[in-house]
Amino acid sequence: MNLNQITIPSLDVEKSTEFYETLGLKLIVDARPRYVRFECPDGDATFSIHKIDNIQKGQGVTVYFEDDHLDEWVSSLQSKGIKFISLPEDRSYLWREAKLQDPDGNQLILFHAGENRKNPPWRIN
Repeated sequence: MNLNQITIPSLDVEKSTEFYETLGLKLIVDARPRYVRFECPDGDATFSIHKIDNIQKGQGVTVYFEDDHLDEWVSSLQSKGIKFISLPEDRSYLWREAKLQDPDGNQLILFHAGENRKNPPWRIN
């Protein structure tokens, strides 16, 4: 089995499309205003956004995007006007993470974990 795609909800697909293109995703399906799909620049995963009328209250969706050059990526995004909740910092679970929200309040974690993403020292066999 392989994870193919994540789909998140949005009140404004147009605004979210611009945001995710700024992050570096490549638009491959454009059915605005109700749906869009992107390719990630690395790997085979896709990411899509679909129109909804109401955002559910609560924590919502958290999406992780990894890049080998996290600090440079975050700096580049800041120069394009992207606001962060927290800048890159080393975490106790051996990942380096920065946090932000998309236009609909979905939490995004931009991170670098390298080998520790799937093979941390505490991985079970």
